[in-house]
Amino acid sequence: MPAAGRRRLRSAVVEQLQLQVGALTFDALADGPPDGALVILLHGFPESAAEWTALLPVLGREGWRAVAPDQRGYSPGARPEGIDAYRGAELVADVLGLADALGHPTFHLVGHDWGALVAWQVAAHHPERLASLTIVSVPHPQAFTAAIAHDPDQQARSSYISFFRQPDAPEAAFLADDAALLRTALAEIDPAVRDQHIRVLTGPGAMTAALNYYRAMGHELAETPPVSVPTLFVWSTDDVALGRVGAEATAGFVTGPYRFEILEGVSHWIPEVAADQLGPLMLDHLRRYGSPSA
Repeated sequence: MPAAGRRRLRSAVVEQLQLQVGALTFDALADGPPDGALVILLHGFPESAAEWTALLPVLGREGWRAVAPDQRGYSPGARPEGIDAYRGAELVADVLGLADALGHPTFHLVGHDWGALVAWQVAAHHPERLASLTIVSVPHPQAFTAAIAHDPDQQARSSYISFFRQPDAPEAAFLADDAALLRTALAEIDPAVRDQHIRVLTGPGAMTAALNYYRAMGHELAETPPVSVPTLFVWSTDDVALGRVGAEATAGFVTGPYRFEILEGVSHWIPEVAADQLGPLMLDHLRRYGSPSA
């Protein structure tokens, strides 16, 4: 059972949970009634559960039980060593385990950046567990890997990945000079939220664990099956990491109801900088495929 407390984060009061999944303990932020229908929100890199700070209360006020975990490697109690511990199957199992710990056999899933890649895989391999899927920024893994293979624009945008997969060097780069590079990467984000991300990622071993997501990347992404779960995909035109080719190709890998929304002039950090645009889209999608009353 989750242990809960309350703390103030920016202007919103949210619950702080600890959720036990096997031997791992996940920290999480939550809002909304405990008996509401569950929405799990997965963060990206280099972020933390705090990226959903502006949207947790939006969902909670509407009666949804919104839970955003610090994922494997980001939570101090869920930080196993070694690259293999961060393969896709482990990350997917964490999400299902979190839903089980919260007592929900079915739930709605939202993911951004790496959280989106995990969410795509949950939906592809365990559609029976999901009422709906909301993806922010990242195309379906097959569309994404095809774009990296064949689209020069996406190849340029993804050139950083080879550096992130190197041993030790990216950690040193991100954490040097009081995490100056990390602070620069997150400069567009509200300072209070940015500080939460930095606090998490500068913890002992956290940056290595987070980068192990990239080091563990394998063929499972390119082999991710099409998704039958009702899907909302929100992509933004000023995303420096993810281009239009993969985004537009994603429709070919969703066999269920599908909605593609483009945010003009918005950067990669959609949940933080465009919550006012993302929130209504998410709520509309949730209402179409569920009710906040669990």
